[in-house]
Amino acid sequence: MKERIFLSSPHMSDEGYEMQYVQEAFDTNWIAPLGENVNEFEKELAAKVGAKFAAALSSGTGAIHLALRAAGVGEGDIVFCPTLTFSATANPIIYQNATPVFIDSNYKTWNMCPNALEEAFEKYPEVRAVIVVHLYGLSADMDKIMEICKKHNVVVIEDAAESLGGYYKGKHTGTFGDYGIFSFNGNKIITTSGGGMLVSNNEEKIAKARFWATQSRDQARHYQHSELGFNYRMSNVVAGIGRGQLKVLDQRVEKKRYIFDFYKRELGELEGIEFMPSNEWDAPNYWLSSMTLTGKVRPIDVFEALEAENIESRPVWKPMHMQPFFEKYDFVGTDVSEKLFKNGVCLPSDTKMTDEDLVRVVNVVKGLW
Repeated sequence: MKERIFLSSPHMSDEGYEMQYVQEAFDTNWIAPLGENVNEFEKELAAKVGAKFAAALSSGTGAIHLALRAAGVGEGDIVFCPTLTFSATANPIIYQNATPVFIDSNYKTWNMCPNALEEAFEKYPEVRAVIVVHLYGLSADMDKIMEICKKHNVVVIEDAAESLGGYYKGKHTGTFGDYGIFSFNGNKIITTSGGGMLVSNNEEKIAKARFWATQSRDQARHYQHSELGFNYRMSNVVAGIGRGQLKVLDQRVEKKRYIFDFYKRELGELEGIEFMPSNEWDAPNYWLSSMTLTGKVRPIDVFEALEAENIESRPVWKPMHMQPFFEKYDFVGTDVSEKLFKNGVCLPSDTKMTDEDLVRVVNVVKGLW
């Protein structure tokens, strides 16, 4: 059987930076969610993206959850959320007993449509928070979205789980809203195997998030808890891996862009193929290279042909308002997200891919034409 090509899989940096920090964690016996690596990873990530403060957590989902709590979201509150995203964006809304309202995408960005967002505010003027996602590393139209949200005086949470290393008008995604979140899950552009980060320019809110994340343990000689807490803190070992991975973020972004450009050059002229959008203000990290098919060749044809050659691919995210669990909640928009799901293909975008691997993928796809 031919060697498998993965969609996006983790790997250590060639320089082995990670092991240096991990070994220090073992040498100092700081294995638990305490220690220098946790503190330094927070500082280094915040400095890298241009945020003032950060809290290292066990997942990006946990980061969204604590951002919602910090924003005061509670039972019965309405939270606007893009429909075209992974369920981890929407699940924490339910954790807080709040009500999601899903917002459609537009073709210009594949992200939250500002026009649909305005329509949603007209329908639901009392909104506690808006979650914005930067899908597959493409930035949302943040100027328009922030203008709308400021007009309605609502908290903005940026889900930048897929866009670390990407920019909107020269500024890192995840740093426009009141809160930004990043993920270091195993398939992300840099990984700690699992983990996340909450960033904000509000020092008090980040300190509160750290408190909640460590079971809300009060400062007392005995174990005392005056608030509900969560086991969301990142461990010192995991943070050590993150510190090493952060050193190669720029190289990973460069490789992801190389992969996208390769696919677009080789496949972009085929009938019915259109690659994910590029805007003058957008510098994506191209976490996944994605395209839509509107001709005689359908996504299922691509999936099956690649799988037959032991090559991994997948559809674009299935919209939340089409999911069995979330379909009871309201949706504002038209059918853009549904069409992107119906026609979308995510090609393998692993930074370990060689040119030979890319040629393998391209030849399989071309063979369908």
